[in-house]
Amino acid sequence: MIKEKKPLEKKSLFITATNTDVGKTYASEKFLRYYASKGFKVGYFKPIETGVVTHPLDGKKMLTLAKELNPDFTVSLEDVVPYQFKLAAAPYVAKKDKIISLSYLKEKRDYLFKFCDFLIIEGAGGLMVPIEKDFYIIDLIKAFNIKTALIASSKLGGINDTLLSCMALKNYGISYECYINVYQDKDSFMEVSYPFYKECKTDIKFLSTIQA
Repeated sequence: MIKEKKPLEKKSLFITATNTDVGKTYASEKFLRYYASKGFKVGYFKPIETGVVTHPLDGKKMLTLAKELNPDFTVSLEDVVPYQFKLAAAPYVAKKDKIISLSYLKEKRDYLFKFCDFLIIEGAGGLMVPIEKDFYIIDLIKAFNIKTALIASSKLGGINDTLLSCMALKNYGISYECYINVYQDKDSFMEVSYPFYKECKTDIKFLSTIQA
């Protein structure tokens, strides 16, 4: 008797960071490639992108990659980045009078799952970036009830940002793993910051270890 191959359980991962320009999109690319190499049909979702002039640069780049890795991910750029704002600012500021709907974002997420079984979701900025009044990126993660990859900076001063972000995720009861993206202060990181992580934060990993 030939046994049918059991379909993979649909999963997702939220990519957030300790601040802006830490490497969320770079991390999204690495995780997309990694899970595709494990046999998942991957997809990508960036609920909000600001600083959009003609088209969302991050969203377009990652959609192209997702379609390359999973030809069945036949969705539009508007599906992948439902909220696009011209002003390069926090969503709460950039949206002006527009309302960002959590229920609409959940609908978009569920729609994208029709075309993939592992969805990478990329946030905007850091955890406490405001989306609406009293609703932040960390609240969006909590509402999605999703495991999170926290991308941390290697620059001088990054320890503070990393520990505060880890504390916030723990206080919210969000399951996460922390990955250091070594590219800022790269030459001095191992001497200036790594000794603390090595001695006191052994659960922190390097983003470079995520390989397809």
